[in-house]
Amino acid sequence: MNSKRILIICGAAKSLVTFRGDLIRRLLAEGHEVVCAAPFPEDNTEFRDELERMGADTFAYPLNRAGISPISDLKTLFFLKKKIEEYQIDLVFPYTIKSVIYGSLAAEQTNTPVISLITGLGFTFSGVSKKANILQKVTSFLYKKALRKNNAIIFQNEDDKNLFLRKKIISPKQNAYLVNGSGVNLNEYNTRIKKNDGEQIVFVIVSRLIVEKGIKLFMDAAKKLKKKYPKSEYHIIGPIDTSPSGIKKSTIDKFVSKGIIKFHGEQRTVVGFLEQSDIFVLPTYYREGVPRSILEALSIGMPIITTDTPGCRETVIDEKNGVLIAPRDFDDLYRAMESFLKHPERIETMGINSRKLASEKFDVEKVNAKTLEIIASNS
Repeated sequence: MNSKRILIICGAAKSLVTFRGDLIRRLLAEGHEVVCAAPFPEDNTEFRDELERMGADTFAYPLNRAGISPISDLKTLFFLKKKIEEYQIDLVFPYTIKSVIYGSLAAEQTNTPVISLITGLGFTFSGVSKKANILQKVTSFLYKKALRKNNAIIFQNEDDKNLFLRKKIISPKQNAYLVNGSGVNLNEYNTRIKKNDGEQIVFVIVSRLIVEKGIKLFMDAAKKLKKKYPKSEYHIIGPIDTSPSGIKKSTIDKFVSKGIIKFHGEQRTVVGFLEQSDIFVLPTYYREGVPRSILEALSIGMPIITTDTPGCRETVIDEKNGVLIAPRDFDDLYRAMESFLKHPERIETMGINSRKLASEKFDVEKVNAKTLEIIASNS
């Protein structure tokens, strides 16, 4: 593949380092120039500095995350168009919903090749409210307009690809590919296969604190289990979210004060916490791509409890390396968590199988090799 100047656009600065850092390094190592665009905060240059140390160029762009706002969204579109021209970009590579939509439209206006990465569909395609249905129709329309001229579209799970085809957001004639999530660098995770006698089993969830991620279900299950198994522990790691579906800090504090959960807030890295835990839990019904938090838990060698939903079911072979549960089902979650308290001997075997799955399916070297093949053949 000839050397290219590639613009990677996303909606969160941190994800460029944590989710795409290995891909950016690989592109740079192969002689490409990389420009990274995100709504970088002015008061925190940590991730921007890290990207520039890698050798990437960066710029901040305006992004309104609070729903659809025609004025601010048009501002984003024209800003990106100007930057594509200014940097003389050869390929646009956007991910996250608004970045894909407005990055693709800006690329189309400048006749620049674009390959979009669909990293899950979020609340819009998982909500059941009237508002969610309206947003889904609007988002589907915008996706269709944006993706129609894409050179290729990359999905992280088969369900999302099929949904886009079923809703005619993309056509069967378009180049649509599958990759196994963002991948995970196995060299950064020491396999921690714990033998547990059942005296003190530790459950952990790593997630934004929103209802759709199953945080409240996890907390309620912890409350019930703690009464029956007082030595068990339940840890929550993740940022407080101010969106309408965010779990209030006061609710978290109430559970903490009663000794039901331990709350660690947002962490730069979660490896140390995972190494001290036994079971990873993510009872999400949010439309995930492939959750990064699960990939990290797999790499360390932890059994997984998650939902039989798009993006999550790809990470668990039921009863081999974890347990798949029904979404929004408290009883199913409770039973799955209690099964490890009743039979702690399963932890070691399932942990070994998790690490094996991470190596076979989600190794970042394999994921990035596939991504580079797609870029080479479609730009």
